[in-house]
Amino acid sequence: MKRPLIVAEYKKKRKEITKRLEEFEKNLGNEDEHIFAELCFCLLTPQSKAVNCNKALCKLRKKKLLLEGSANKIKPILKRWVRFHNKKAEYIVLARKALTKKGRLRCKEFLGTKNVFFIRDKLVKEIKGLGYKEASHFLRNIGLGRDIAIIDRHVIRNLKKERVVKKVPETITKKNYLEIENKMRKFAKKNNIPLGALDLLFWSNETGFIFK
Repeated sequence: MKRPLIVAEYKKKRKEITKRLEEFEKNLGNEDEHIFAELCFCLLTPQSKAVNCNKALCKLRKKKLLLEGSANKIKPILKRWVRFHNKKAEYIVLARKALTKKGRLRCKEFLGTKNVFFIRDKLVKEIKGLGYKEASHFLRNIGLGRDIAIIDRHVIRNLKKERVVKKVPETITKKNYLEIENKMRKFAKKNNIPLGALDLLFWSNETGFIFK
């Protein structure tokens, strides 16, 4: 049986959510520098507000530190906006190094295949600071998130409220991440809500706006 409340909430916000997802899908056609910026945004998000992460990212881009700055130059910018700024500055530099070939960013080349599950595993394995949540977030933000979910405690609490899961796990391992993602996928299908839209719906219900 469908849960009418979540369906009603989606119908109310469907137009705005669909527009946001369409904007994400356009990102894959952008330059490597833009795709890298989305990756860095997701590296900044753990335990920090998305809006603040975006402010820090804009500042880094304005000062041309995202593509060229050392960790020591990036740290002071991050310190104002995000938690664990020292580690995250290092993650940005390491990610830039991992995605650079012959002096140029090669994000699209790194992503390669259209198999989003393979790409996600590759990102988690090769980009320090990215777990499954952050890798999924990045892929969603560049238009590859139709078949994957961004699972964090906030999302799990909403899924628990909808009786999709019984409890919020103490730690989110790869195994329970994939298990919860699969349950969320079934729930989305059952209620005729695109999987990629469900996270935005949950977040907008709590924050009052749709971001990324």
